Amino acid sequence: QVQLVESGGGVVQAGGSLRLSCAASGNILSINAMGWYRQAPGKQRELVAAITSGGNTNYADSVKGRFTISRDNAKNTVYLQMNSLKPEDTAVYYCNADLLTRGIWRTYWGQGTQVTVSS
Repeated sequence: QVQLVESGGGVVQAGGSLRLSCAASGNILSINAMGWYRQAPGKQRELVAAITSGGNTNYADSVKGRFTISRDNAKNTVYLQMNSLKPEDTAVYYCNADLLTRGIWRTYWGQGTQVTVSS
């Protein structure tokens, strides 16, 4: 069974840091792009950051200079280092990945991890 499992969420004060991890497991032949999205209450899910298999990155304007996405291809894991956190960063964070399994490319999602930034 293919799945993405996130960890690292929690409660932090404004200005603090958190590091999210997301590990892909199962019968995975290859991984293309990986990314992090977030969804705050009453808002649509939005892209936070993405990284290609070659290491090219893309960030939402609201997190540029504060968040860093990285990946460890040997571990099938993507990370999101979040610094200088703000209360508006509070949301459920989801990772996703384009995975090749059983000869088919599909986009998979993690279950989400809550990040709460207190002022």
